[in-house]
Amino acid sequence: MGSPSGPPFDPDDPDRERRERDTEPIPRYRPDDAPNPGPGPGMSDGPFLSDDVGYGVGPGYPGEGRSGRAWVGDPDQPPTISEEELAGLRADAQGMAPRRVLPLEDEPSSLVARYLFPTERYRGEWKRHWVHLTTPIIVGIAATFVLGYLSGFLAGQDVGALTTIAVLLWFAVMGWVAWKVADWWYDRFILTNKRVMVVNGIITRKVAMMPLTRVTDMKYEQSPTGRALNYGTFVLESAGQEQALREIKNLPNPNELYLRVVEEMYEPQAVEARLGKEADEAKADDGA
Repeated sequence: MGSPSGPPFDPDDPDRERRERDTEPIPRYRPDDAPNPGPGPGMSDGPFLSDDVGYGVGPGYPGEGRSGRAWVGDPDQPPTISEEELAGLRADAQGMAPRRVLPLEDEPSSLVARYLFPTERYRGEWKRHWVHLTTPIIVGIAATFVLGYLSGFLAGQDVGALTTIAVLLWFAVMGWVAWKVADWWYDRFILTNKRVMVVNGIITRKVAMMPLTRVTDMKYEQSPTGRALNYGTFVLESAGQEQALREIKNLPNPNELYLRVVEEMYEPQAVEARLGKEADEAKADDGA
């Protein structure tokens, strides 16, 4: 008898495991109600495979209107995202420099947290750009200069009542300015993994929202001043229907915000994978 064919056994051979796996006997297939015929030519004694092992109902082949079989993955298994995909998500449109992809705050503020339900994933909240306060600030400065001029003009006049009225008017104007600043502070644009929201108002509160699944078109507009100061106006469309949230003016960093919303709409698994990976890295750095 001759020696067996094939290379000699080498425990350090890197391809040994692959060859052994490729030469393993293939288990037989039979329906659940078929009798066990026992081993036969070309068949092993391994377990039979039933008709439903590892498979479930899924879409058929492309272009066909019938159902087929698709592999059913573990629903608890996190999505697999390669390092190259994560690196691409961290880069800007030109791929030249990393961009911010984490929320501005890890946790929602107390103002926003009351409007989020437990299974909703918080992505960030933004106040409107400071340019939103341009009119109140200009009015307050102008009122202060006018009061100063009137105070100097009326100082030598015997018109104390007019000076008192001017001071009261100035306090009224500055109270209006303070109200506008407070209203700006409580005005937030919020993004989650399920919807976008706008919350505003101090005494009378207004909460407008739109599910991300209902957004059919989204754009942002920037004037020359907006490009110089980095703010813009967002316009959201929802299947041609009337909606409570359509135009949001004076939002900061519109390009970054646009990318966040679009990424949340079209690549939610990539967002979850990236945030989870960076959270683990942050914990590892803290532990070190």
